[in-house]
Amino acid sequence: MAETRSGAETVDLEVRVKASPETLWGFLTDPQKMTRWKGRTAEIDPRPGGVHRVEISDQVKAVGEYVEVEPHSRILLTWGWEGHPEVPSGSTRVEVTLEPDGEETIIRLRHADLPENERAIHADGWRHYLDRLSIAAAGGDPGPDPNESAQPGK
Repeated sequence: MAETRSGAETVDLEVRVKASPETLWGFLTDPQKMTRWKGRTAEIDPRPGGVHRVEISDQVKAVGEYVEVEPHSRILLTWGWEGHPEVPSGSTRVEVTLEPDGEETIIRLRHADLPENERAIHADGWRHYLDRLSIAAAGGDPGPDPNESAQPGK
């Protein structure tokens, strides 16, 4: 389960996964592997300036672009929701780091520049998806994503 820490304008989460950074990297950079844990479809080009677009449901689409990519260790990208008035496409930053720790990997996710009233819902969403990623990367099936029928801001 993901651990949450609060910061000014950030959501910080940490989770241990029974998988190597190399395995996890595929789940962060390969559209087919990504949709096993997050989104119905994914268009991702993990290189600086490359697109990051994940359709969660008909109404909910995360859109941004990659800023920094360090294979098997770190991704920094812009993030937002298509058509969202408070967190529009590309308006925030998400950083994911992978730190090997024996047979496991520590995933740290920091979502920065979020408006105060959006932090709790984004923390809940990221906890949900990090838990699903943990299952998928360890070889399990996280099952259908209940968020596929989500409405914006829900």
